[in-house]
Amino acid sequence: MPELPEVETTRAGIEPHLLDCTIARVTIRENRLRWPISPELTQMATGQTIVSVERRAKYLLIGLARGFVMIHLGMSGSLRILPAQTAPQKHDHVDIILNSGITLRYRDPRRFGSIFWLDQLKHRLLDQLGPEPLSADFNGETLFEAARGKLRNVKTLIMDAEVVVGVGNIYANEALYLAGIRPTRPAGKISRKRYARLAVAIKSVLEKAIDAGGTSLRDFLKEDGKPGYFRHELKVYDRAGEPCYGCNKPLSAVRITGRATVFCMRCQR
Repeated sequence: MPELPEVETTRAGIEPHLLDCTIARVTIRENRLRWPISPELTQMATGQTIVSVERRAKYLLIGLARGFVMIHLGMSGSLRILPAQTAPQKHDHVDIILNSGITLRYRDPRRFGSIFWLDQLKHRLLDQLGPEPLSADFNGETLFEAARGKLRNVKTLIMDAEVVVGVGNIYANEALYLAGIRPTRPAGKISRKRYARLAVAIKSVLEKAIDAGGTSLRDFLKEDGKPGYFRHELKVYDRAGEPCYGCNKPLSAVRITGRATVFCMRCQR
């Protein structure tokens, strides 16, 4: 599933092609995504000028003069910038065609993404979201306060979008390794000092992934169709049994809420 760095990479890639352009028409070939595409999207978006391209958590928010198009890439979704006359392929479900002669094309083989029309920047999927991890609102104190009295493990805590948004499985593994914290540790048993280190690690891992263009392990491709390269920087994710880069001992693996979690028994306490 595309995580925050992949979504931010997409946002940065499509923004220059969309800003100040007018939507000439919207073509919907397949309406059945995770939720049906908002029926008013075509009518409301057509003829409007795009004034912003933002991201909130893993949601892309295309701001128009009046209203917003909110897109979630789901498990296998992606966006492409293409000439408007480019013939659609299988799984190319939606085209937002601009007066500049290009189209923003939404592709989603598994159809687990979503596209909503919003009259204003308010939606039930946005209401309970925590702070952005790269913002000044997120720090070690944020994590320490959220963890107070909690028995659940620390990996589950940092993957909770009500605590902090956008820390998915890959980056939770990497940040906990960088901070030297074992993912199975009870969240409420970790010190304020160690949470300060973890917050810094989360920011560092996400910033490096964004700089590298996203991880692109399986389905994700950037808006130009080229993969990201952060996968070459991964220290623990998907490396169970391989030697730890810190101590050279084999990395261990457990499953936490159904997700593979790789860590070092010696370097993470």
